[in-house]
Amino acid sequence: MMKYLIQILVIFVILQQPLQAQQLMPQVTKGTIKHIPLLESSLIDPRPIFVWLPPGYSKSNQYEVLYMHDGQMLFDANTTWNKQAWEIDDIAGALIEQGKLRPFIVVGIPNNGAKRHSEFFPQQPFENMTPEQQNALYQAERSADLPLFATKVYSDNYLAFIVTELAPYIESHFSVKKGGANRYIGGSSMGGLISWYGLLQYPSEFAGAICMSTHWPGGFEANGASFPAFYDFIAEKLPILRSQKVYFDYGDATLDAMYPPLQKQIDNLFQSASYPESQWQSRYFPGENHSEEAWAKRLHLPLTFLFGRSES
Repeated sequence: MMKYLIQILVIFVILQQPLQAQQLMPQVTKGTIKHIPLLESSLIDPRPIFVWLPPGYSKSNQYEVLYMHDGQMLFDANTTWNKQAWEIDDIAGALIEQGKLRPFIVVGIPNNGAKRHSEFFPQQPFENMTPEQQNALYQAERSADLPLFATKVYSDNYLAFIVTELAPYIESHFSVKKGGANRYIGGSSMGGLISWYGLLQYPSEFAGAICMSTHWPGGFEANGASFPAFYDFIAEKLPILRSQKVYFDYGDATLDAMYPPLQKQIDNLFQSASYPESQWQSRYFPGENHSEEAWAKRLHLPLTFLFGRSES
């Protein structure tokens, strides 16, 4: 466990950023970005929202939308806590300009600082655990005197915010295709957890999910109660999916070192359920770590999987 300590502490830095500190306006190299300074919500704490419009964006066209977690980490390394970013504007913008992707909009949702774990941890699997297991997680510490959860788990409210408040706002203020067939959800680490959970909780509201370096342990103990609860929930809910696409990936360095055996079990679950091979991917990247730089290097893969133009 000691080899993960540095990575855990680094992740904790982002968890402690207040929402006010996440309102720095990122700059983009391709496309344009719009800043909603503070979007009010009846379900979760209000927060800024970043909306990236692809190169050539025109109100005469309508676009699909990718809703992404940890939105302050997506665009500009100069505005992030660790000076890394997904560089999604550069990567997606170039692929769109090359005609390899259908143009789409990215909606970046900043995380809620210290409440991030409570906001992203799949709530129904958590509530399916025994009271003893739940209490153990609530009492768990990230490090000395720093709790794993700042509040009770409320990811159902977070997802409801996206579906019932944020998506209608985006669909009324930007030129987008409406409805779940044109919406996607994505993130990494804890953002990977909330992405597959969102797809299973709202299968009619999303057409696919990107789950990069999914944090399958839930906490920081590889053999805790979280993964069995996630596995059982996915096994129960997977049959409700029909045409949705699901992308998983993982490395094996720093925090990602915990993921290969757990992701393999999820892969086996998809295979045993005969989920169509054309609708899901799981990719392994030996030597890659748990960072925005690592995710940026392979971001073209999930984007092409979801938005790639047909070869016809």
